[in-house]
This record gives sequence, structure tokens and C-alpha cells, in this order.
Amino acid sequence: MFGDNVTRGISGPLLAIGGAEDKTRDRIILRRFVELSGGSDANIAVIPTASRIQDAGEQYRGIFGDLGVDKVNVLDIRDRADANEDGIVSKLENATGVFMTGGNQVRLARILGRTRTGELINQRNQHGVPVAGTSAGASVMSTVMVAGGQSGPTPRQRMAKLSRGLGLIDSVIIDQHFTERNRVSRLVAMVSYNPGLLGVGIDEDTAALFSPEGVIEVIGRGSVLIVDGSRMESDIESVNGATPPTISNALIHFVAEGGRYSLDERNVVTQD
Repeated sequence: MFGDNVTRGISGPLLAIGGAEDKTRDRIILRRFVELSGGSDANIAVIPTASRIQDAGEQYRGIFGDLGVDKVNVLDIRDRADANEDGIVSKLENATGVFMTGGNQVRLARILGRTRTGELINQRNQHGVPVAGTSAGASVMSTVMVAGGQSGPTPRQRMAKLSRGLGLIDSVIIDQHFTERNRVSRLVAMVSYNPGLLGVGIDEDTAALFSPEGVIEVIGRGSVLIVDGSRMESDIESVNGATPPTISNALIHFVAEGGRYSLDERNVVTQD
């Protein structure tokens, strides 16, 4: 029903991290990204554009170096001119893995969208190069992106602002720092805007690994909450911002470490 890679928009692995991933101990999530990128032979491009912290890229250069990667390039992209610069593009062309740091996803999308760098990230992923992002770097992966909003216990019409992301995956909308910032209602509200989208809420120190085969694998200490709105009914468009909507028939899955979810079948994959 929900189709193939054209519908999902996945060609290479996508590792969406909910933020605050372990950087100092076992580093299970970051270690998995290194493995996907080629292990000790990897050539990783780190894009710290979402952050205004000068050493954000250098922090990950050190982490990936500790994990055995010698070739780590931090792409210093501060504006759209940088994102179209030949030197930046050439480093990205040779990358076997792309990593986007946390920060502000609107800043990241504004600077990279419709630039040579933004287009090349998509092209490299279409040719099988893994792309990872943490926090803002996870949210920006989808075509429809959460651009900000509020937390709270009850869905409301204006809980979230939406904008265009980088379009690495079409069929989902990704939220991060999920349980820690009480964003369940926000994700349900976003899915009610367009029930054709699958809501994916990722806890901190947790990642959703989207495979080209259309399966999400959960990695890390938390869980991934998936909101399937394909049978959802709501009156979200007719209530004002102060009045909560009525939302029914939303199917919710909590998937923990090692669990898998099929984007095509829209169900949790039973382990053999």
C-alpha cells in the first residue's frame, strides 16, 4: 500500500539520532555510523552548520578519530555562499559518510537548501552513502520538517511549526529529544495535519536507522515512538489554538533497542 523506495525516498542508510548521544563511553550509535561509513577506511564529512558553537565540528572529529577514522573533514559552512563553494563540494564528493550535528534545524535547512552541498548530500545518499544527523540534524532529513513549537500533554492546533527539510526521506516527519521534552502530543498533532506522514519521535541517546529496504532499526538506550495516522480522524482544522482537537484511530508503537518497524507494511517486524 505504501510503496517502494520512490514513496519512501530512501536510497542509502539514514541514521536519525534523538540528540545527547553517548560520546564518551560505549558510543554504540556513533560506532554504528562509523561501521556504515567504512570503518577505519571511512572518509567522514562533518557538517556543523546547525550549531553556532565553533568547536561543534571539532568535537565529532575527535570522537570519530577515537573510533579509528583517520579521514574526517569538518565542512565550515556558515552561509549559502560557503555551501556552493568548490572546496566544500569536493570534500563532500569523496565522503563515505556524512554527519550533521545538532543545533537549529531551520538554520541548517536555510543554509543548505537548494545549494550544491544540499543537493550533493541527497545525491551521495542516493548512491548508498550513509547520512547521519543528531537532534536538528535528524529533523532536517525529512521533506516535511518540524521547525519548532511547544511541548505539552494535549495536542493542539498550533503546537508545531512546519517547514521544508532536505528531503532525504519523504514519508515521515522526525522529532527529537522526544520523551525528555514531552513531545508526544506535538508529534500526534503534526501527523493529524497530514495523516499520510508517519511520525517518528526519537528519545535522547537513541537512533532510528532507516534502511534502503524500508525498515527502521532502533539503536540505543531509549525508544522510538511511531505514530501511524493512516486511519486517523480529527477536527484539527476546525478548532482554534486554545481548544484541543478530537483525534481518533491513531496507532502508536513504542520500539526499543533492537526492534524493527516496516515502513511499507506499517507494523513492527517480528523477530525470528
